[in-house]
Amino acid sequence: MVTRIPVDGDRPYDVLVGHDLAGELPSLIGGAAQAAVLYSAPLAEHAARVAAQAGVPAVLIEVPDAERGKTVEVAARCWDELGRNNFTRTDVVVGVGGGAVTDLAGFVAASWLRGVRWVPCSTSLLGMVDAAVGGKTGVNIDAGKNLVGAFHPPAGVLCDLDALRTLPADDLTAGLAEVVKCGFIADPVILGLIENDPAAAADPGSPVLRELVERAIRVKAGVVGVDLKESGLREILNYGHTLGHAIEKREKYTWKHGHAVAVGLIFAAALAQLSGRLDAATARRHREVLELVGLPTSYEADAWPELLRAMRVDKKARAATLRFVVLNGLAKPDILSGPDESVLERAYAEVAR
Repeated sequence: MVTRIPVDGDRPYDVLVGHDLAGELPSLIGGAAQAAVLYSAPLAEHAARVAAQAGVPAVLIEVPDAERGKTVEVAARCWDELGRNNFTRTDVVVGVGGGAVTDLAGFVAASWLRGVRWVPCSTSLLGMVDAAVGGKTGVNIDAGKNLVGAFHPPAGVLCDLDALRTLPADDLTAGLAEVVKCGFIADPVILGLIENDPAAAADPGSPVLRELVERAIRVKAGVVGVDLKESGLREILNYGHTLGHAIEKREKYTWKHGHAVAVGLIFAAALAQLSGRLDAATARRHREVLELVGLPTSYEADAWPELLRAMRVDKKARAATLRFVVLNGLAKPDILSGPDESVLERAYAEVAR
């Protein structure tokens, strides 16, 4: 059974969730003469299967794994490969992998000939519920994560649940941070599913995890369908990300994105509580749910000055004013602009170790 989740907007598309989905690719790329399939080495076999079922000649392009592949230099290598193979505007770029690979593939597609079609074939939980949905593409630079990129909706998204069976347990757990985020900002049923059976929530073969994936995708689809370019509503998807991105930058992207976001969620909940917006029980629930699935909830105490500097160049900042997504209550996200530094420091004390 394939679940189709529509994403509305000027360029609508479907997110397909199910098993053995490579055969769905030709329906998404009709009219293409060839495809470029970007993948990292651990997924070479999976990428070869996708290429074989694309229905058109495919060029396989291997890129470095994880965040090491999300650089301008790697993107330039991909552009050169497209040039060597005479890729035209009717051709298609396919990204096979986790969020880093699909972010890169989307950026390569967005910038080649000012925009060609692309399809993310997500193989990680994080990619399925976050990176592959919504049309955000980009690469990292020394100044920060995802600071160079473009909004470029895909032709469709393939979320093949079979890929989760071979995903390292730590990667699957990291992806649950984005699922938990969706529970707090929009769909509390997600939180109840995790609290009722945390083991099933982390079991790649369980119907519970499939429901969590589909619910999280529906949350994101509902947001990006009305606000592609983060002009308003889409900002709520950055809940926990302001501090999370700063941690990733400080760790030179060796920390998993979901781990950093988990810490960022604790910080954001504390910030909302200290600002008089969120009740203590809901703030405490953040830590309880994240710990149930084994996600980190603390970070180094002496890192605060460096993290604060990093947050000031975050994409969500406006001029010199820091902006944070916070909750005014469960599933009631809002923006907190320019909080006092003393409040920020007190909120960080909740995650400091």
